[in-house]
Amino acid sequence: MKPDPAPLAIDPPPPSAEAAAARETGSRPSPGEILRTLLWLSIQAVACLAVAGLAAVVLVRVGADLYEGLDPFVASARRPFPGSTRLAARGLSVDVLRQVLLAGIVVGLAVWRVGGGWRSALALDRMRPNGMRPARLLAILLVWPVLHILWVSGTAAISGANLPPGGTRLSPALTPSLVALWLLTVVVLTPAAEELLMRGALFAQALRRLGGPGAVLVTAAIFAGVHAVSFNLTQPLSLVPLALALGWLRWRTGRLWPCICLHGWSNLVSIAYLLWPLGT
Repeated sequence: MKPDPAPLAIDPPPPSAEAAAARETGSRPSPGEILRTLLWLSIQAVACLAVAGLAAVVLVRVGADLYEGLDPFVASARRPFPGSTRLAARGLSVDVLRQVLLAGIVVGLAVWRVGGGWRSALALDRMRPNGMRPARLLAILLVWPVLHILWVSGTAAISGANLPPGGTRLSPALTPSLVALWLLTVVVLTPAAEELLMRGALFAQALRRLGGPGAVLVTAAIFAGVHAVSFNLTQPLSLVPLALALGWLRWRTGRLWPCICLHGWSNLVSIAYLLWPLGT
């Protein structure tokens, strides 16, 4: 049997002696090794997200200005207001391009590192046997919405945030086509890009250094941490069960597709909970 290529999209520092000894003896990695791995993978995650985000902002800003015949470098005070719909379209374009660039960065690094074996490196290889029965995976997908909404609404209530079902409205500046693009981004593009990074490239490295449980915990911590906004811990806390479930799926199935499906399904459930009118 041909061995799998090295599952790394980015070369990490060599594992410490204690990590190598832990792998040989089957013992648990030390707290120091866990912290070093967490720090290194966090740096990678922040770097990839920052590059993709900055590039998306620059490309959309410059591209939209050139398309509209404006000087991209003119001062903000001298720029004409583009209108609410165009402004919303620009913001959404940044989100779309950011996810596309993030996925491209992760896949590009994997191709650069292992060449034709990049699918296996990112757990996208269909030849790899699935470690979970389809019926069990389907059951998880069916039960998950209830657990997810209970946890999210519970953490929001504890933190004082108000998330009533059906109590959120989309911006009136969004046209039907922009709403459709927004849904596509939240349900498809964002889960695919984030899972390629988190449970694809980063999980493979953590698995090699820490084993399955350690990889689940470390990638869950990074996933929750990068969703922190203005030092508000409400959103990261609300994502902890999802992050753990995604890592567990990646570990048990050996594939990335179930993680992308659960991530997208969770986002869709959250949107339905917040937007679906339940009456007055």
